Amino acid sequence: MIIDIHTHITAPETITQREAYCQRDAWFGALYENPRARLATAEALLEALDEAGVDRAVAFGFAWADMRLCQAANDYTIEAVRRYGDRLIGFAVVNPRQPQEAIHELERCVAAGLRGVGELMPDGQGFSLDDVSLLAPLAQFTAAHHLPILVDSSEPVGHHYPGKGTVSPEVIYHFAQAFPEVTLICAHWGGGLLFYELMPEVRRALAHAYYDTAASPFLYDDRILPLLAQLVPHKICFGSDFPLLSPARCLRSFRSVGLEPEPLKALLGGNAARILGLTNFASTVA
Repeated sequence: MIIDIHTHITAPETITQREAYCQRDAWFGALYENPRARLATAEALLEALDEAGVDRAVAFGFAWADMRLCQAANDYTIEAVRRYGDRLIGFAVVNPRQPQEAIHELERCVAAGLRGVGELMPDGQGFSLDDVSLLAPLAQFTAAHHLPILVDSSEPVGHHYPGKGTVSPEVIYHFAQAFPEVTLICAHWGGGLLFYELMPEVRRALAHAYYDTAASPFLYDDRILPLLAQLVPHKICFGSDFPLLSPARCLRSFRSVGLEPEPLKALLGGNAARILGLTNFASTVA
């Protein structure tokens, strides 16, 4: 049983009007002005899941700066979950810079069946993840409703790429310290934050932090998998960052490094099932 915890879906009308949306949102433009940068519908995601043998995926729209665009993206995610609820788990995109509107939108999305928040994109949405006063309403709402937050993360060193931002391990750590009750999923290995869990005080602060493997083949060599599976096997969740990478390609990396069966099952589905409250699913992969 396999869960891909990090995938993106885009409404067909947004895909066909890509250039117009690149003009409306600078971060979207930075990521997708190149016509070779892939955008994908929910149906394309399902095809990729079937090709890879992935059972379920967490899917969400683009984290727009404009809350009206976030609402439209959430409408598409809600419809996709209604149509494909046996395969897709929806997260809601909001911009915390507009706290009242964001909370109202989350209330709507939770009532419609979405089960988390994200992907937050602080650099593109114009806020800092360690702005405690700004993030407090979102953190309090998600903690009260047991909703995980998935946040974009970047390495503070290494090569540049479109979308590499400032959400570094230090910034995520400050958020976790301020809101220890929030379940946090740090994309892209948390920009390396999980290495610091070898420090006892950091490990305590990150008790409810998890890490996905989205875009890992573009960031690290495959040796990262057995190293970190040994360090924090209960905290790593398989994520592809589809359509940037296919789930099939990412799974080949997981399966090529000789992980033991139990850690592999946890990484591919068990940890995500626990975070998402999929109790029946979790029991099948435990």
